[in-house]
Amino acid sequence: MTCPACRVPVLTQFASPALVGPIVEGGLDSASDPAWAESGAVSPAEYARWAGHLCGMTCLRMALGADAPPLFALRDGALTYGAYTQDAEGVIRGLIYAPFAQYAREVHGLDATVHRHLSLREILGLLDSGRTVMASVHYGIRHPRRPAPGRGGHLVLLTSRTADGSGVHFHNPSGTTPGTRAADLALPDFERFFAGRGVSLPASV
Repeated sequence: MTCPACRVPVLTQFASPALVGPIVEGGLDSASDPAWAESGAVSPAEYARWAGHLCGMTCLRMALGADAPPLFALRDGALTYGAYTQDAEGVIRGLIYAPFAQYAREVHGLDATVHRHLSLREILGLLDSGRTVMASVHYGIRHPRRPAPGRGGHLVLLTSRTADGSGVHFHNPSGTTPGTRAADLALPDFERFFAGRGVSLPASV
């Protein structure tokens, strides 16, 4: 599926879009996803351990467009640059922006820029200049009518302003329905979930 207005693919961090809701909200073991191998993982166990951490790699896949490598191939590359780390107990940490941006530039030729402090006005300027923005939001953004549980911890890819110019269109790697995977949100509502940081990338062609 693609965004009609911007041609950016709409992808999920789990291989079966229909199972995103059952996995992230219903407690379904992601190792049971029948499409796990399409992610490039070597086993259902590896897929289950990592897929929930790969919102950033899914955003990168969307920014790269239709010819993007598989999700876990991107993960492998990001690991070599230190964009993800694992502690002695095996806890996964990341996405770490600076090494990720270096990876995106050097391996994929993307002009990636880290924005440690990013305002809504700056986001609109980036979108208007033809860039996309990986924005740090709370995963609860898929339920925008509910109170925001917090800010940050999850990445979505902002692709354009809304048609009326007053909001943003974004693709959510953990969206549970078509309407939350490619979503429009007014700026005040988006701000409730937004952590004020992100990475900008050129839009895919």
